[in-house]
Amino acid sequence: MKRFATLTYGIFSYAVFFATFLYAIGFIGNLIVPKSIDSVPTSSLGTALFINTLLLLVFAVQHSVMARPWFKRAWTRIVPVEAERSTYVLFSSLALILLFVLWQPMGGIIWNAHSEAARIALHVAYGFGWALVLASTFAIDHFDLFGLRQTWRAARGVAYEPPVFVQPILYRIVRHPLYVGWIFVMWATPTMTIAHLFFAAITTLYILVAIQFEEHDLKKSHPEYEDYKRRVPMLVPALGGMFKGLLWLAAPFVFYFVM
Repeated sequence: MKRFATLTYGIFSYAVFFATFLYAIGFIGNLIVPKSIDSVPTSSLGTALFINTLLLLVFAVQHSVMARPWFKRAWTRIVPVEAERSTYVLFSSLALILLFVLWQPMGGIIWNAHSEAARIALHVAYGFGWALVLASTFAIDHFDLFGLRQTWRAARGVAYEPPVFVQPILYRIVRHPLYVGWIFVMWATPTMTIAHLFFAAITTLYILVAIQFEEHDLKKSHPEYEDYKRRVPMLVPALGGMFKGLLWLAAPFVFYFVM
């Protein structure tokens, strides 16, 4: 019964994450959802800035503190080890849902792309960002990252084995392709408002800070990470690495048309 409950909890946490992920696409891109980042303002600029700052702070603190090894050691005295990652995913999703519900649009146009070609290009870049975020999770271990692998193994009575340090193609171009995807998502918009700019700027700053903590933990867990860090750029790909990555991505299509 405990194994079944743990697996059910893992599936539930993943389902909440997936729904939140889909809503985030609409929220940031002002697509379909009832309330987005640029809905009609309902409060003063000062009030909106204060509330939005608190919402982003809640997400940043939750997302970073719960990911630290010292917190995990303390947390797993309360939460089963096999459910720790699912709990992290669930809390992260709830922090985002809180942001979606309480977010205060602020209006005001910073830039607006009038050219149809420019608008299409920015929409494509936005879609590319989300695709890169998702692809980056699958390039390592999507289901481990979101807790399903842990709860599935626990349900089968199989001991959990942490994933080994790997360097799939995306991670040979930059060390943090997932964050590169997020930066595309935050900044690729044909209409940049005050709210969107504030969201993008604070989120980008958070990413740059979070990388430092994350890499500190990775170097402790994986001694080979230091050498990897020297060889592979953090966020901006070197031309050689980017060219190799494009060749690897194009290879299946070239093979298909040649054959």
